[in-house]
Amino acid sequence: MAVEEEVKVLGINDFYTVDGYDEFAMEGLRNRIFPLFNIEFMGLMQDMQAQDIRVNDPNNPGRIYFSGKALKHPLSVSNENRKFLEDLQQSSQVQVREMISKADAHLLSINARFNITYEQIREKYANKLVRERHIARAIREAVMDHYPSVDQVYSFFMLLFDGKKLSASLDDPSAVENEIRSVLLKAGGKAFVPEDNDAFPELQKIIDFILDAGGIPCYPVLLDDRKGNLTGFEGDWDRMDEVLRSFNVSCLELIPLRNSLEKLEEFVDYFRRKNYVISFGTEHNSPGLFPITVKVNKDKDLTPELKKVSYEGCCILAAHQYLVGRGLSMDIDNQDYYMDLGNAIIKEFTL
Repeated sequence: MAVEEEVKVLGINDFYTVDGYDEFAMEGLRNRIFPLFNIEFMGLMQDMQAQDIRVNDPNNPGRIYFSGKALKHPLSVSNENRKFLEDLQQSSQVQVREMISKADAHLLSINARFNITYEQIREKYANKLVRERHIARAIREAVMDHYPSVDQVYSFFMLLFDGKKLSASLDDPSAVENEIRSVLLKAGGKAFVPEDNDAFPELQKIIDFILDAGGIPCYPVLLDDRKGNLTGFEGDWDRMDEVLRSFNVSCLELIPLRNSLEKLEEFVDYFRRKNYVISFGTEHNSPGLFPITVKVNKDKDLTPELKKVSYEGCCILAAHQYLVGRGLSMDIDNQDYYMDLGNAIIKEFTL
């Protein structure tokens, strides 16, 4: 898709894992698309939680999503940070195992023609870490395999959803899986398992890991939703800047697809004047296929100025990754130099 859309820089990103880096790097080289290696965490800002302030999780005060951009590949961190990552992975799988166990018990209670296990799902769908989406996919495919007629499928979902009809079309697997997640695996569902707050590390620990891995600490911005709402943290940009600077964070990531053009332009202008590195991305975290090209507010093209901002951010990340991979350091404040260097690196790689 990136080749078809003439995308020249592509990043890989997942929670708590760098699995996939090798294949991603190989495909990037084969297709002459510059690969950026990233990682994401879910953490906790206890002061924000105490003040009941939502950061970039609109549902949980103090909960923060946080990214590391342009990491070294292969990953190289201290033994302490390697254990930190392994502990997070293990903790996430404890919750997933319990979720699968509850889902399987519900399947048994409605006399389903199949069952699910953690081992079965991991072997068939996951590289290493099983996620909610793997569970939903396993259930959807098992339903389609074991119930041959459309009427039987819809009847089964009525049982699975405790009398609620499946609203998604069977011709849209992604929508069906999203509905399974929403009804069965989210809060109020038969297989819901609440997350353990102790499993969310403090932001500084996450930043320490990212720096040790050679990456750039980066705050993922929600910005405005479809109704124009912003979280308490993101609604006050002066305060947001102050807090991020206190952690030495000067890189921001946005997913313009979910924002209005007006608010995006206003936000970018404000934080560029504050000398932040800004990158744009997409959210390809479901089976549904949609363009890799960055869009605003569902389907609007970026303005020429925003495209320039996007490319300059890519150049800085590419320059950082290139230098760190060679054992060199980079002063992120000297942005003009690294834009030029990153541009040359991307051009050389993609030609």
